Amino acid sequence: MIVGVPKEIKPDEYRVALIPVGAEELRRRGHRVVVQRGAGEGSGIDDALYADHGGEIVESPEAVYRQADLVIKVKEPLPQEYPLLRPGQIVFGYFHFAASRELTEAMLRARIIAIAYETIRTPDGRLPLLTPMSEIAGKMSIQEGAKYLERPMMGRGILLGGVPGVDPANVLILGGGTVGTYAAKTAAGLGARVTVADVDLDRLRYLDDIMPANVTTIYSDAHSLREKIREADLVVGAVLRRGARAPVLVTEAMVKTMKPGAVIVDVSVDQGGCIETSEPTTHHDPVRIKHGVVHYGVTNMPGAVGRTSTYALTNSTLPYVIEIAEKGFERAAAENPAIREGISLALGRLLDRTVADTFGLPCATEE
Repeated sequence: MIVGVPKEIKPDEYRVALIPVGAEELRRRGHRVVVQRGAGEGSGIDDALYADHGGEIVESPEAVYRQADLVIKVKEPLPQEYPLLRPGQIVFGYFHFAASRELTEAMLRARIIAIAYETIRTPDGRLPLLTPMSEIAGKMSIQEGAKYLERPMMGRGILLGGVPGVDPANVLILGGGTVGTYAAKTAAGLGARVTVADVDLDRLRYLDDIMPANVTTIYSDAHSLREKIREADLVVGAVLRRGARAPVLVTEAMVKTMKPGAVIVDVSVDQGGCIETSEPTTHHDPVRIKHGVVHYGVTNMPGAVGRTSTYALTNSTLPYVIEIAEKGFERAAAENPAIREGISLALGRLLDRTVADTFGLPCATEE
């Protein structure tokens, strides 16, 4: 099989979908690997290193898409890439279809096989290709939130952890999954007062057991959120519904009750956002001020730390890339239920019921 690695073109996306050792492993198994020139620059990986490990350097995205049977990406194809896709081509990467009807319909028209990193799920319920980026996004949410609480950034002028004699910031984290857990650990380590809200009582018990004393947990309902939102200096949206649009937990009316200069970091924004007033932004233009509250809505937060993110991601994706290349998508899906869970659409047929329900589209699994 020919495996293609295009350069990511989403604004401020510095990750790459394959590292040189991946090219070496694929080449050793008899596959060809074509890598667009400069694909690894954002992660500090030069073309010569790919070439030394068996990759073939090509000059353009057209050359990658024209040759590749399997295209591996980090972020979803953008409109300028749509014409490059070929029917029957396998594309493996983050798609987040439920956040974009346009993307869903474009990929259906392209008749590709879309295998989404974020919906690969093992039989024990783990999301192995989402977890490493969630860990990074959780840590970054606090790093960015602390920065935007500074007064020059239009924040309240608060040091997250305070100092002796001065209160620390109040941090509210919506969701106790991987993003929320890493956000809570990071904020607690800096000395903030942290509250984690979730609807899973077993998860709350677990977090209550492992977290330090400056982290408390609450059951997430409208009443408790209204109270905590008013107190919060920093709110982190960390809600995930696998393959689906994130539920809106914080309404515009609730945002209006927040302190002037408070900060929202909505990590869920690439799945539509769990804060009604949040919107997708970029690393170059990351924030919006609404009702006096700073909203940070960058959709590819881990992309800013490209080297860390690339290695964390490819450590997890490479075994799946190899399996798909070795077996083809049909046999790989038949033999590996995790890969089968990841196939969102194939040859013009939508296979993800959650996405179908989101947009009112027909789902092939129900035909």
